[in-house]
Amino acid sequence: MKLTLIYPLILSCFLNFSCREKVILKNGNLVLTIDHQMRCSISSESAGAKPMTETSSPTEYLVTKKFTTDDFVLGEVSSNNLNDSIGLGKIWIVDGYFNEQNITLKKVLQIKLYDSFPGLAVMKAFYINGSPRNIEVTKWVNNHYTVLSQDSAPLFWSFQGGSTHARSDWVLPLNKGFSQQNYMGMNDSDYGGGIPVTDIWRRDQGMAVGHIELIPKLVSLPVEIDEYETSASVGVEFAYEKPFLLQPGDTLETLETFVSVHSGDYYNALEQYGKILRAKGLQFAEPEPAAYESSWCAWGYMRDVTVDEITGTLPKVKELGIKWVTIDDGFQEAEGDWDVNRKKFPGGNQQMKALVNQIHSNGLKAMIWWAPLAADPESKLLKENPDMRLITRGRSPQYITWWDAYYLSPADEKTIWHTQSVLDLFMKQWGFDGLKMDGQHLNAVSPDYNPNHKLTYPEESVEKLPEFFNMILKKATSIKPHAVIQNCPCGTCMSIFNMPYMNQAVASDPLSSWQIRHKGKTYKALLGKTAYFGDHVELSDGGDDFATSFGIGAVLGTKFTWPKENPTVTENNLLTSEKEKTWKKWFGLYHRKMLSREKYIGGLYDIGFDVPETHVIQKGDTLHYAFYNPEWKGSITLRGLKNRQYRVYDYENDRDLGLVSGGKPVIQVDFKKHLLLAVFEE
Repeated sequence: MKLTLIYPLILSCFLNFSCREKVILKNGNLVLTIDHQMRCSISSESAGAKPMTETSSPTEYLVTKKFTTDDFVLGEVSSNNLNDSIGLGKIWIVDGYFNEQNITLKKVLQIKLYDSFPGLAVMKAFYINGSPRNIEVTKWVNNHYTVLSQDSAPLFWSFQGGSTHARSDWVLPLNKGFSQQNYMGMNDSDYGGGIPVTDIWRRDQGMAVGHIELIPKLVSLPVEIDEYETSASVGVEFAYEKPFLLQPGDTLETLETFVSVHSGDYYNALEQYGKILRAKGLQFAEPEPAAYESSWCAWGYMRDVTVDEITGTLPKVKELGIKWVTIDDGFQEAEGDWDVNRKKFPGGNQQMKALVNQIHSNGLKAMIWWAPLAADPESKLLKENPDMRLITRGRSPQYITWWDAYYLSPADEKTIWHTQSVLDLFMKQWGFDGLKMDGQHLNAVSPDYNPNHKLTYPEESVEKLPEFFNMILKKATSIKPHAVIQNCPCGTCMSIFNMPYMNQAVASDPLSSWQIRHKGKTYKALLGKTAYFGDHVELSDGGDDFATSFGIGAVLGTKFTWPKENPTVTENNLLTSEKEKTWKKWFGLYHRKMLSREKYIGGLYDIGFDVPETHVIQKGDTLHYAFYNPEWKGSITLRGLKNRQYRVYDYENDRDLGLVSGGKPVIQVDFKKHLLLAVFEE
């Protein structure tokens, strides 16, 4: 992280100001105050907003082996107009000096305020060693704030984008004693990556921090609340595996990070973050029309599924109006060897092709399950190409515990060639219409120390993982231009950097209906128009909570078995005659309304503090409200209406709930679990 010393040249171009005791910068409701020690505070000018942070504290600093650069003497302040890929605005340069322990360090803080992104400041710090001795830096920190609570219960709600084997909620309440690291690298053998943003909010106001680089970076976004305190600590930090030697005259440069303030919940901050990434050049694939079509997956029969069980279920799939059939895990010889298992397909690859033709002959589309980047230790692929494995710093292969497999390096030429040949097999030879890429290991990889892969530096494997998925998208759509590409990194907070290279997001093995709903809100905030698959309904609360996916505008899916279970299956996925009535009701309603294609309005309700939990979808002139609570009896407010007369209709149960005025849109209701309403002008 060295930088040629260009700042004297840059500063000469700027409008210079005399040194001062305090700098106050504003953008929209955001107020950033920098004091004479270059300590910062954040506040909001939103109506009713209470103080956000302590008066001032060190927010951008270095941690070295011997000291921490807490305080700098504020020096020059300069500004100039800004016009870059993100937009118009103003750039500020604030510098200062640290002089302690025979160390002289210059800090240059670059702050960008964009007109089209009010409430947000983009920041980057540069540290120039003006000493005659080396400085051993162990960590840099940006946007470290202590956010004050209002002593509510909970103290805060939060969005946190890290991924671990715990498969935790992405949206969760915060109370005393909470701590989560949110490291964007590998947190477990096959879990890592995520969305490099943390958002915490109170009833009156929220704050988000993160970085806006366009490739994965191995930063952490820790969130902590002391056991005896009520304020929360947030920030963005990068820890070096071994100390970074900042030599005399050299410069250490941080990533571009940001802080933003907002009203409402995390949706508004993530929506703004997604727009910034798009403005910088991260383009997300448009969803295919077929990505909104409902889906049946053979995983209900699990790995011992037979061809007869799949073909025997097709009539019921077609009867329910479902459009997609997914052949799941169990067809292959091994992870890495993707030809068919001849014990299951004695006719070989031609029998798989015949199965796809049979699916097509029923008027259905075919998707195939796949775990790219995974290869079993005893696979032919690795026996013939052991050098394809990703090697960790400890000189051992990186292990994928779930598949009992090894990681392949996404930046290795052999991995890319192998992957392209598999895509040719699946989509050209067999004729599949879509891909279900599966496994938590897809979200991130470790730095690769395999010398055979000829990387410039080990972290290049981390940074090139998105390019690997881009290659898959391009290859698949070159064979099938309207292919549906689903990336399902099981239980993880999906890496934002992989998202551009899929055209169907997925709840990805949710542990609850709550996870289905808040994951959907997250994807819709980041991506805008997206096809979001709520995964198999059997993974929701009670195994039949269709209303969760339906109400948030998710694509419906199921993995039912019919007319009988596979004898080796431990789950109960049998579509009984009683369950079939429920399945017919919801799939029929889904195909009539297709709310998954419509506009999700995420800023009307706070998913944490507002009760009951509420989501809104606009279809034409009609607003569709979805309310969720174990049990509710009382008033609800229909936000987002104009000052006109509206009809309120419970479309699930075919009940007219009467009229409501947009000027006072409050009605009395009584429901258990959920209530789905259509509200339209009378």
